[in-house]
Formats: sequence, structure tokens, C-alpha cells
Amino acid sequence: MTTIDDIDSRTPVLVGVGQAAERIDGSAYRALSAVELAAAAAREALADAGANSEALAARIDTVAGVRQFEISTPGAPAPLGKSDNYPRSVADRVGADPARAILEVSGGQSPQHLITELARNIAAGNSDAALIFGSEAISTVRHLAKSEQRPDFTEQRGGQLEDRGFGLSGLVSRYAMMHGLTDAPSQYALFDNARRARLGLSREDYRRSIGELFAPFTRVAAKNPYAAAPVERSAEELIAVDDRNRMVAEPYTRFVVARDQVNQGAAVLLMSVAAARELGVPQDKWVFLHGHAELREKNLLDRPDLSVAPALVRAAEHALEIAGIGADQLHTIDLYSCFPIAVSALCDDLGLTADDPRGLTVTGGLPFFGGAGNNYSMHAVAETVARLRTTPGTYGFVGANGGTLSKYSAAVYSTTPTDWREDESRRLQEELNAVPSVETAVQADGPARIETYTVKYERSGPTGIVVGRLDDGRRFLATVAPQDTDLLALLTTGDPVGHPVFARSDGRGNVVTGSPEKMKELFPQRVPVLRDDYEFARVHRDGHLLEITINRPEARNALTPQANEELDEIFDAYFADPELWVAIITGAGDQSFCSGNDLRYSASGKPVWVPKNGFGGLTSRRDMTKPVIAAVNGFAMGGGCEIALACHIVVADDTAQFALSETRVGLIAGAGGLVRLPRAIPPKVANELILTGRKIPAEQAHELGLVNRVVPAGTALDGARAIAVEILSASPTSVRASLQVMNETSGISDVIDAVDHHSPALDDLMTSEDMMEGLLAFGAKRAPQWKNR
Repeated sequence: MTTIDDIDSRTPVLVGVGQAAERIDGSAYRALSAVELAAAAAREALADAGANSEALAARIDTVAGVRQFEISTPGAPAPLGKSDNYPRSVADRVGADPARAILEVSGGQSPQHLITELARNIAAGNSDAALIFGSEAISTVRHLAKSEQRPDFTEQRGGQLEDRGFGLSGLVSRYAMMHGLTDAPSQYALFDNARRARLGLSREDYRRSIGELFAPFTRVAAKNPYAAAPVERSAEELIAVDDRNRMVAEPYTRFVVARDQVNQGAAVLLMSVAAARELGVPQDKWVFLHGHAELREKNLLDRPDLSVAPALVRAAEHALEIAGIGADQLHTIDLYSCFPIAVSALCDDLGLTADDPRGLTVTGGLPFFGGAGNNYSMHAVAETVARLRTTPGTYGFVGANGGTLSKYSAAVYSTTPTDWREDESRRLQEELNAVPSVETAVQADGPARIETYTVKYERSGPTGIVVGRLDDGRRFLATVAPQDTDLLALLTTGDPVGHPVFARSDGRGNVVTGSPEKMKELFPQRVPVLRDDYEFARVHRDGHLLEITINRPEARNALTPQANEELDEIFDAYFADPELWVAIITGAGDQSFCSGNDLRYSASGKPVWVPKNGFGGLTSRRDMTKPVIAAVNGFAMGGGCEIALACHIVVADDTAQFALSETRVGLIAGAGGLVRLPRAIPPKVANELILTGRKIPAEQAHELGLVNRVVPAGTALDGARAIAVEILSASPTSVRASLQVMNETSGISDVIDAVDHHSPALDDLMTSEDMMEGLLAFGAKRAPQWKNR
């Protein structure tokens, strides 16, 4: 057994922990900022070490801060202001001047991850002492944001900062946002409902198990002076739905989800054994890291089984393995408890139960102690350290979860001396990554079954969200059609998992109903015919020619979702009408063909979507076997340029300018520009235009092959009409067959293979009236009379 005298001097040891909290209804309420709460906790951690606080602070060479929620996502508001260097603002207040300051990525794994990382740095000899902290003042911010005497928490500290970014990769997707899966309760509810189905429990029994799981947590919180909700509640109270305990997302009531409205801070002081000895930190303050592991789960929809959390379980098991103990040997346990599944997923595999006499939390848990943003587990570490000191030689476990059961950092602590022990998380991560992912269907159409589900309860009413499986096994997200009251009732009262549904996709995403018949009833297919009037476009039919004018000149013909939908409807009608053979698209006025996406609309917060057929109803449209000509007058920017690229022929007046300008506003040319431009012009030139967002004039676009013809200013439509007349003089059947063959062979790289490709268009052509008419007219030296058949 390793003794304290045998310990390597570089061994990392926790020597001080501290916490701070205040409630807005408390007698000692001071409206502290997040920086001040963290500083208060840090001062407690320095004092807790039992040595000279000033000397300890002076020795700190690294400070690391856990992100508050208001700096965890791009554009998040900070109504009372914030520090531009949170770690150094806190360090200043405790008298530390570290060489290195870190602002960690978002996620509840952050506190334990930082402890493990900086402990490793100390063991490697790269650091002597590190102070780690985090805090939230959400309750104060919400309380005072509209106050006339609201405080200003803004700090321009500056200085070195290792800002690691938000760390949101893989946790946020446009696909999830399209289907309302934007909030943590809804995402976690999918896992809990999948677990209920796997266990074969009724809704009532499962909800009761949630109450029984969390009722002991409330008893711990009730005795914790730092708790945000120190109220003991029974299992029945936790799950009973009433005005105070409303449903949030099936199966969660408000009482069983993380409480983020808190004012809390926590800090940990970590240093080498050598530094602790030198600074006179008493050995009865020392707590060692006996085991640790960090693993990441696949992205939510990639996971083979949504009812389990293998990365969490394996991380916990590995931390225990390194410590050389089993779960039964733990004295204290704190399982991250933002939602019930974060606890029960571990209990299932570690053999823990809700009534474990040791308890599953040392703080009271996130719904009751308070989910102090990303920093909750720092409080768990602080409580664990305090308890282990009172029972020397025992072991405590802390599990820290981030994302959607995505990132897990686990650790085992004890006062028993031990040298630094390295983990094998990298090898384990490779094993987890090697498990095949589930294929996702972004656009889901046809029969399917519900894999898991939830119902979000909002002021606008309930919204059903389904994870489904198509018959081919692909997984998809969908919302439940609000009008399908039977299916919504099944989600709220029945057993939906495994239930058959019918899916249909459109530009807004996927929707499911209980049957194909219900889908037809609620969403009858649109008949593809031209209307007499449109709000955002004008159409003019001249024989076999259709002219389409984007009619938003006041916005430079930028497109909103509604304008895109109209253009999609118009092009559907064009391609369906056998009497329309050529289409021209242009823009109203003389300033702009189309300036792309309407960014003002996008910034308004209103729903944004694009039709399945793409921007302008063209950029993702397959089988364009009728010619579309772009008559570009003025600017063709961003999405407008992508519309032009999707057209078969482009005529531009000499005032026209083309650009894929998305990079200049933080976007990408995702409606085909990134694909089509490098195929239309020399790739190196395309690279430059895409990466710089630079505009090019019509003549240069013509030289590059992007434009077919350049015509005088104001005559783009006339120039397009001239080409249309030439096309209309040819056989429409031949034109259609030619486009079809070009479409079919565009992806065949070998020229001979492409030439030899057999297309059904050729068979149709051989039996067409137009082919026979063309030959007969040629022989008779007369103009052909095309029938388009």
C-alpha cells in the first residue's frame, strides 16, 4: 500500500474546495455577479486548504473557468453584461496572477474534465497549482434584468485567455431544429421513453419510478445550505401534475428536470504534493484522484439504441477499474441528474437502486440543489471532498454529463494516498466509435414505426415529436401533425413505441400521421397548376413559353420561405404542363435578379425553411427535363447566383453581377453553389469566388462559361426570349430526351461508359410522334409541327 511518504512529489492532490450561493428571497441577498459568485467560492477553496491564502493564490499558475449559460451558445444574451475574460476577472479578485487562463467548452462534463486535465498537467510537471471554478447568476439576471437600478456586470479585463470555444459540434443540428428538438427536456425525454419501452413498463409505473428515483434527492437538497430548492418532496408530489408542477415534456414534470434559475458558484484548488508540502497544506486536507475516464457518445440519431448510454456506463466502469474498486465499495456517489435517464442509465448497469442507502447524490441533484449551468459537478466534487475528509480511506464517485448523454467525465476520489494513474479512455473511445451507426433519412416518406417519442408542452399547445424507423431501417425525426388528434392522444396516454405511422417530408421537415389515409385527409397533394395570382411572383404564359418574375423589388428580389414556396409551386406546374416547353426566370425591376435569401427575414426569428426542390424551387430539383433560362438583370447574389447556376442557360445584361457572397455573412452557399460553381468554371477560380465572396461582372462570368450571352442593359429578358424562340423551334420531345440523358450521365466519369449508357428516354424518343414528324417534315422541306408526344 502506498504511504504518504512514498508519493511522487508531482502527484496532483485536491487541497481546497469552496461553494457560494444566494437566493433572491434570502436575507443576505447581495445580487452578486457570476464573477463575484465564483470569486466567493474560490476564496472559500483557498481558505479550506488550511494554509496562508495569499501564498496559495500567489502560487497558482493556471486558472480555468467553466462557461456560464450566457456564454455557452453564439449570440446568447447577457442582459446585465459579462466579463470579456471570466477566468482572469475571478483570479484578480482572489489575488492570483496566473500565467495561463482557460475558458472551457460548454457542457456539464466541464468541471470534472478540467480537474482531470489539470491534474494530468501537474503530474507531467507542467503546472504546480491550478484553480478551477464556475458559477451562474441566472436567478439574479432574470430578477433584475428589467429593473430601473439594475447592476452592470460588464468587465473589460482583457489579457491572455485560452478560449476553447463553445464545443457544440455534434450537439446541435439544423435537422433537429426543424423538428422542434431544440431543448434539453425534449431530447432527454426520447431516451427515457425508449428505456420505458425496453423495460416493458406502463406509463404510470415508469412515472412512479421517476418519482421514487428523485424523492431521496430532495431529502439531500433540503439539508444543503447551498441548494436552490431546499424542499423535501415525496415521489407522489414529484410526478403529480398541477399548476406548479406542469408537464414539460413527456414523461417529465417540471419538478424532475434540472433547475437552471440559480445563483451558485463552486471552486477547487489543485496542486502538486510538492507544492502542498511547501505551502504548509495539512495532509488531512489532501484528496487524491484514484480513477478517471472520459468518453463521448455518438450523435443522438446515430446511436444504435436510444434506451441506453454505453459511453456513460463505460466511463464510470473504467474510472472504478483504475481505482481498483467496485461500485459496492463506494462511500459516496453523485450521479449527474439533469434528467432521470442520466441517473437510471448508470444505475441499470452499475447495479445501483433508487433506495441505495448511500444515496445517489451528495448535493441534492440538479432539479433540487440546482443545475448550476455547466458547473453543477464542481459542487458535487466539493461535497464529495468534504465527506471523504470526515471518513478517511473511503471512496467517492462523481459522474459529470454534458450534451445529451453525450460527454461523460467520471472520477473516483479518496484521501488514501496514490500516485497519478493514467486511463485508457482513448482505446475505449475507439471501441465505442467502431460500433456501426444508424443511417438517418433526412427526408422520410412512407410507412414507418415509432422508435421513441415525446410531447413538448408549450403555451401554443402540445407538440408531438417522434423518432421513427422506415421499413428499410433508416431512422428519422418527425413532428406529429397537430390535426391528428388520435396520434397525439396515443403519445400522451398510450404506448406509442412500435406503433405504425405514415411519414411525409416537405421543406419544413418530416411529419407523421397515424395512417396514409389520415395523411391524405390532412395534407392533400397539391395539384400542380398555375394560379391566376401570386404574392411574390408574376407569371406570364405566351404559347409554349412561361415567364416567371420574382416580384420583390423593394428587397432586391430576396426570397423569404413563402416566396420560395410560391416559386416551387410555379415550377411544379411548369414541369407538369405538357403545353409548356420553355421557362424563363427573371427579377422585377432593373436592380436585381435575386439577391438571395432575405437575411432580414431570417434574423427576425420567424421560421425559416426551403422547399424540398431547393432555393427558388430549383436548386435541389431533380429531373429538370424542360429547359429553364435565367434572365439576369442586376445582382445575382448568394442564392440568386445559385438559382442561375441551376438553370440550363443564363443570359445576363451587361450590368449584371454574380457572387456567392455567403461567406461574407457567416453562411455557406449550401443551395448548390458549392457543388455547381466548381463544375461550371475552372475549380481554382471557383475556389477564389466562393472563399472571398467577390462579385464578378457579366463579361467575366461569360468568359468563365457561367453565362451564355451578355446583352445590353435592360434587355436580359429579351435576350432570354430570343434563345427560347430558338429552343421552341426544336422538337420538345428531343429537348426533353436530351436533358434526361445529360442528367443520367452527368455522374458517369468514364466517357465511353457514359456514351454507352442506355436511357429509357431513347426508347420513348424512338416511338414518339415528334421524331416521325421531324423526319417527315425534313423530307417534305416544310416546318415541323411539334406535338410534344
